[in-house]
Amino acid sequence: MAFLSHAVRDYRWAKARTLMDAMQVDAFVFTGADFFQFITNFHTDVQIWERPIFAVLPRDGAPFLIMNELSMHHVRYSLQDGKLWIEDIEFWSEHPRLGERLPLAPQLPDMVADRLRRAGLGRSRIAIEGGNAVLTRAMSLLPEAQAVAATAQARSLRWQKHPEELALMQSLADIADWLQDRYRENIRPGRLVQELDFAMAALWVEEAAKRFPGEHFEVIRTWTLSGPASASPHGDGRACGARIEKGHGLVNIVIPRLNGIAIENERTFFCGKPSTDQAKYWTVARDANEATIEAAVTGNPVSALDAASATVIERAGLGHTIRHRAGHAIGVVHHEYPEDMAFNHRALLENEVYSAEPGVYVWGVGGFRLDDTVVVGSSPRVLTQTPKTLEYATVE
Repeated sequence: MAFLSHAVRDYRWAKARTLMDAMQVDAFVFTGADFFQFITNFHTDVQIWERPIFAVLPRDGAPFLIMNELSMHHVRYSLQDGKLWIEDIEFWSEHPRLGERLPLAPQLPDMVADRLRRAGLGRSRIAIEGGNAVLTRAMSLLPEAQAVAATAQARSLRWQKHPEELALMQSLADIADWLQDRYRENIRPGRLVQELDFAMAALWVEEAAKRFPGEHFEVIRTWTLSGPASASPHGDGRACGARIEKGHGLVNIVIPRLNGIAIENERTFFCGKPSTDQAKYWTVARDANEATIEAAVTGNPVSALDAASATVIERAGLGHTIRHRAGHAIGVVHHEYPEDMAFNHRALLENEVYSAEPGVYVWGVGGFRLDDTVVVGSSPRVLTQTPKTLEYATVE
């Protein structure tokens, strides 16, 4: 495994420039943290509301970055390792210094405007992915330039994945499957739910160090809800001190991220033999998950994924237990674009990647959710392979 290569860079930049041609703009400015990473391969290390950053990709000409000085040495490491795709970088400072002065925060709009002007963009149409107050002020200093709001258009750049990204996602799916087996081995009555999750995170990091030494592995989430609290997809807000009890159903979610790409994997386990009702609800959730996967076919509408799962759940008489859409796209972050699966009717494209995570949530009993990461194709490809049988789900 290696960090995303220049083949991915060329793929992403070519898509961005094709979009610029269609929009008749001369450059794209990216200001969002995840978009900054998407276009640069640099792991964004600042809060962008606090320390604004800018990645500028011209339709013709070399790209450049404007970043905060806090990132300076991180940038140097990334350049040494060949990870950062853009080398033309200017920094601004958040404190004055006696020598080697950099522009300060109040001067940032002037700095951005000047850099755009020097890049030959002072009289251009410039697409703005997200924008912020600094960029708005900078554009006002370029009265002959035109800002074009392009948030929705920019999101389309992240729909279809490069084969290298899919390979990275498969590696993540494999280590997520590994962790689900560890979860199953460690479920027992009386165990603190939060302690279990942190113990699993520690095991995951150890395993990742063997599989991906020197790479950027992140535990985004190892999280379990046990018993009736799992009927709320995000818990009951009383996790501290909560323990697993015999008879509980446990909904867990594991989300890893590696070198700027994420996947999801969720399962529902039982501490002891499930009741007849628990087994019924689990089976409906499993069937809805599989229906979602089967709908992830190139050319189907995006909304077909949600419709397929809802049909299964509603036919079982459990439509009132649905609390969220059947999933979302996955990529640079674990909630990607498009996020409006339930009411997005455009055609699915080859190599889009989605979570398939419909759930059944029964008040007083618990939640039942199975989640796989699936690649859209003429035949959908499921990356996560954790078993989906009641036998596997039952921990005696």
